[in-house]
Amino acid sequence: MCARHGNYLGGESPLWGYTSTNQSIKDGDVISLIRKYLVSGVMVSGKYEDTPVGTPQGGNLSPLLSNIMLNELDKELEARGLRFVRYADDSLIFVKSEKAANRVLTSITKFIEKKLGLKVNVEKSRITRP
Repeated sequence: MCARHGNYLGGESPLWGYTSTNQSIKDGDVISLIRKYLVSGVMVSGKYEDTPVGTPQGGNLSPLLSNIMLNELDKELEARGLRFVRYADDSLIFVKSEKAANRVLTSITKFIEKKLGLKVNVEKSRITRP
């Protein structure tokens, strides 16, 4: 069975991201570059729009921020002895039974939302067979 989580970073507060990023990245230039990306806005149909929350879907910064911010998730999954694979903000967690998958989906969702302060997209999170 497989518990799938997806799309964590669509709703994070950039301010929270600064705090978390500052704790894991020691290079001030990298932190400055991330901050500039987060507040730079986007062009939509040729017009500038602010990006007050999160990172644009498919943006250049999204995979990097995912890897930085979800490093704690990787550590938690490893500490629990779970087999998993994660690319950016998509995760697959492998367990042996549907009961275990339900338990892991619930507990990891709680970890992501409470401990990491990120919102899990429940529409993309599900239990399936690999």
